[in-house]
Amino acid sequence: MKLPYLDRTSAGQALAAALGDYQGRDDLMVLALPRGGVPVALEVCRVLKAPLDLMIVRKLGVPGHEELAMGAIASGGFRVINQDVVNYQRIGDEVIERVAEKEQAELQRRLRKYRGDKPWPSLADKCVILVDDGIATGATMQVAIKAVCAESPSAVVVAVPVAPASTLHLLRQRVIDVVCPEVPQTFYAIGQFYVDFHQVSDEEMAGLMQQASRLE
Repeated sequence: MKLPYLDRTSAGQALAAALGDYQGRDDLMVLALPRGGVPVALEVCRVLKAPLDLMIVRKLGVPGHEELAMGAIASGGFRVINQDVVNYQRIGDEVIERVAEKEQAELQRRLRKYRGDKPWPSLADKCVILVDDGIATGATMQVAIKAVCAESPSAVVVAVPVAPASTLHLLRQRVIDVVCPEVPQTFYAIGQFYVDFHQVSDEEMAGLMQQASRLE
């Protein structure tokens, strides 16, 4: 498929096709990074016939330049810091903690909103596929990997429709496999590779998760 993707659904279909080697396995668990990763992951689950759940992470944006990640957090207290960004921007520990506290509150809100009291699935001895709608710096995906690896899966796979080669190289050092059908030479932002890259709403999230529950 040639870029740009029409939307996250078409991107998910392309990604599912690229994950064909994982079809037929009975130990799969697909974890989507909300919110943009959920419509992509839903298409993956349709093809792989795998259950879908959420890996909720939050980027720690540089104050005043929030699109630039100085790190990320995940549920369970996991955190990664991009030390290069922190050093270059001369960001103090107190700034990091202030941003982390704010994002932790949003992370907890999303946990309650999207998962309710649903018990967390066991990832032990599972082949876990982490899905997002794309990767730029990889900060949020790195903290997701850290959180998943703490639960002793048999394998961790990163699967995204589009990402820069440099970030994919970094991630390949941390997981057993990285699947990405489109690796453009020039990469500014994930949204440039989608015709429709609207922000997924809470209401849309609810509908997507209902669809996922019907696949199980």
